[in-house]
Amino acid sequence: MSEQRQEQGGPSGRRVVVVGAGMAGVQTAVALREQGFDGTVTVIGAEPHQPYDRPPLSKAVLLGNAEGSAFDVDFEGLGIDLVLGREVDGLRPADHELDTAAGPVPYDVLVLATGAEPVRLPGAEGVPGVHLLRTLDDAERLRPVLTRQHDVVVVGAGWIGAEFATAAREAGCEVTVVEAADRPLAGALPAEVAAPMAAWYAEHGVALRTHTRVERVEAGAVVLDDGSRVPAGAVVVGIGARPATAWLAGSGIALGAHGEVVADARLRTLLPDVYAVGDCASFPSGRYGERLLVHHWDNALQGPRTVAANIVGAATGEPPAVYDPVPYFWSEQFGRFVQYAGHHADADRVLWRGDPSGPAWTVCWLRAGRLVALLAVGRPRDLAQGRRLIEAGTPMEPRLLADPARPMKAATAGA
Repeated sequence: MSEQRQEQGGPSGRRVVVVGAGMAGVQTAVALREQGFDGTVTVIGAEPHQPYDRPPLSKAVLLGNAEGSAFDVDFEGLGIDLVLGREVDGLRPADHELDTAAGPVPYDVLVLATGAEPVRLPGAEGVPGVHLLRTLDDAERLRPVLTRQHDVVVVGAGWIGAEFATAAREAGCEVTVVEAADRPLAGALPAEVAAPMAAWYAEHGVALRTHTRVERVEAGAVVLDDGSRVPAGAVVVGIGARPATAWLAGSGIALGAHGEVVADARLRTLLPDVYAVGDCASFPSGRYGERLLVHHWDNALQGPRTVAANIVGAATGEPPAVYDPVPYFWSEQFGRFVQYAGHHADADRVLWRGDPSGPAWTVCWLRAGRLVALLAVGRPRDLAQGRRLIEAGTPMEPRLLADPARPMKAATAGA
């Protein structure tokens, strides 16, 4: 059946090829079937593993509480062809073909879902004991490091750095986190919001060194720019990620300032029959009035539905689907559940709900009296209600919103 689909393209005669077997790629393939696409669907993944979810890598998989995180998807039953362990080297849009070491792969419609790849620490490539945490293989290499309770240095106090530091402490390691900025999450949150989070490190026995850079990595130690040496049986680098798009050089695909594929509101690229979704693509947000590049799980889950709707709709004449989500992500770190929804860049007012020195609190960002973003620490109900208020663009009453005892949905203007 699979070979017949490859040759004939199914009743619709169209072949959709998805490059990338992560959340965005797999969900695109599943959404195509759910929305009635009956042509060939092929997902090409660079890793040899059965497609898997990434968030558990820094938690259950890393700590040995789970062997893996494979997606619960019946690919064969859905008629989705998996091609795993194959790198895609290039794109020739004029020929509607992809280049791979095993030969060209033709497509009628192409979906780019290659995700992002971690930024490497300059000068540390090839140095023994230096790790990244992005893939299942990375997690498997790090698991024995935690089991042996090595001294660990984490470079970068972002989301992934905090999550790994949490896991390493849980495993009994001595952990030092080195951050070049003056606070954790400097690239994601304003100083006044990130400041209370710095105390979480010390509470859990993690040494946080801000305003500090790595000068070099030596056997068993990290040398910092102030000349100090920190013992390190292992070094974990978490200094960001960039879209995995280098293979598109020369293809005619427009890339943005961060190397991401520039997609339109329908998640189409400038090339005919080519879409882009997930961590590798940016899109224009009508809600926020700017182009967004969102490196989070929920974006990789939601965007594929829009891509599938537009691929199916191109054949059936359905109105185009527009992608304009309220971005959402979560993080589990230092015994806290942290959730964020929205985009706070152009907010004109900040309100706090609760004491940031306590275990549960929320920060709300407003623009022109409407909620545009919120960060909830240990307050999942705030997040759920706030996300709906952002989506609806509901006017808020700031005085009521600042009361942590009042449900957010009861803090609207006129309430």
